[in-house]
Amino acid sequence: MLQPYKRFKLRLAETRRDAAVRREVLRLAEDIARQAPQDAAFAPVVVFNASTRLTRLSLNAAFSLITSWGLRLQGVPVIHFACRAGMSPCVLGTRPQNPAAPPPCEGCIRESKMLYKGADVRWFINNQQPALEAAIQDLPLDQLENFEWEGRSLGRLVLASIRWILRRHHLEGEPAAVELFKRYILSANNIAIQFAALLEEAKPQSVLVFNGMFYPEAAARQEALSRGIRVVAHEVALQPFSAFFTPGEATAYPIELDAGFSLTPEQEARLDEYLEQRFHGNFSMSGIRFCPEIQPLGEKFWQKASAFNQVVPVFTNVVFDTSQGHANVIFPHMFAWLDQVHALAKTHPDTYFVIRAHPDEERPGKESRESVRDWVTASGIDRLSNVLFVEPQEYFSSYELIQRAKFVMIYNSTIGLEAAILGAPVLSGGKARFTQLPTVYLPESKEEFCRMAEEFLNAAKVTPPAEFRQNARRFLYVQLFQTSLPFDDWLEEDGVWPGFVALEPFGWRSLLHETSQTMQIILDGMLSSKPFLRPI
Repeated sequence: MLQPYKRFKLRLAETRRDAAVRREVLRLAEDIARQAPQDAAFAPVVVFNASTRLTRLSLNAAFSLITSWGLRLQGVPVIHFACRAGMSPCVLGTRPQNPAAPPPCEGCIRESKMLYKGADVRWFINNQQPALEAAIQDLPLDQLENFEWEGRSLGRLVLASIRWILRRHHLEGEPAAVELFKRYILSANNIAIQFAALLEEAKPQSVLVFNGMFYPEAAARQEALSRGIRVVAHEVALQPFSAFFTPGEATAYPIELDAGFSLTPEQEARLDEYLEQRFHGNFSMSGIRFCPEIQPLGEKFWQKASAFNQVVPVFTNVVFDTSQGHANVIFPHMFAWLDQVHALAKTHPDTYFVIRAHPDEERPGKESRESVRDWVTASGIDRLSNVLFVEPQEYFSSYELIQRAKFVMIYNSTIGLEAAILGAPVLSGGKARFTQLPTVYLPESKEEFCRMAEEFLNAAKVTPPAEFRQNARRFLYVQLFQTSLPFDDWLEEDGVWPGFVALEPFGWRSLLHETSQTMQIILDGMLSSKPFLRPI
């Protein structure tokens, strides 16, 4: 707990930073309102972002805001669909231990009014729905998960949000789950009704949403797609202050590579420079640096490992992450895959299995409540002499481990892509963004996974096809330098809270398509359905 003086200094820094952000936003909002063409030649774009911030500017909130400014300067009418206490509660405003607690609406509405100053804002409110409320009142958890109402699959639509806010995959026995299902279902349907009315009135050419997985944006996305309206979603990309835009599902990161694309020597060198930093832990994601002090494995580790014939690292994920819905195609969830790893460890005592928990499992404020540590304890796998469990905050070199492993097992972690680049054979238990190309071994079924795992464990050596490494390098290069759209001309770190941002001092002209390559790409994508890709 912070001491009073430290709390005072933190609060003072917050106040100063918030005031600075407010000044810059209001200055730019006034400039945009003055400079934006008034004789609109375009159908409007609806922008909706309700699940990435409350009272401060997050990366995705900034991506949405800056994009809306660029559209308006191009003469495109922008309608912000914004919440005026319209959810009970929203995702970020949920208190898992007290689902009935009201979200911080006052501060959030104040922030929205500031961010959307001078813009066209359509507010949605919290309307009563007695018929729907009565229909779900006495439903158990399993029926809520599959609940449908007036053609809307509301139960499935809110499931990812509930798993995310409760920081777990399995919801059985979770006291807050049933109550949250009811509240989220009511809120999602309320949003869907009001968003549908806006679509019918405004006849937009497209909709821009954050992520598309959390229930507010998922409800809006569903309404738009059902009417044949194009929806673009955005997410944080790999490069600092960069965004990924797609008309597909953002958390699946759909990326199309030209079959004939290969890296030039200059591109190879550029990728190697990035990987050099990455392999030493010099990287961040969403403003968070996960591995600040990567340490070598050391003599003690390798002395223990030398007692076994082979080493197999096992890299896990955060089970509640919104990407997991795309990953669960071979196994129903990550823990089912880990159960299979447990079975393999029992029958292969000559293999040293090193199970690495994802660093994000213990991110402050986002700690997993159904963790790999919990599974390790419950399963008893740590009692096996040939298994080592590595805690999330143990910053040892996964890359050193990969280079000396017989093969690597992942669920859908990005480190599988990096392992493929290092030339390691990788056996994946789930679908990952990079399995769009042949980069790793991706079985078609649980039975095929077990067969391949046994084959690899019993083989003298596992040699992956050369195309795996080549495709992995191609994919990562495109993800880094083509699909990651840089916003660093406009954004800087908040300086107080990790993951939040402030605005760089810039003028409205920097948002013009003839001035900014990023804005040109976004405008082409939003208005002409061109790919959201930088030239390479």
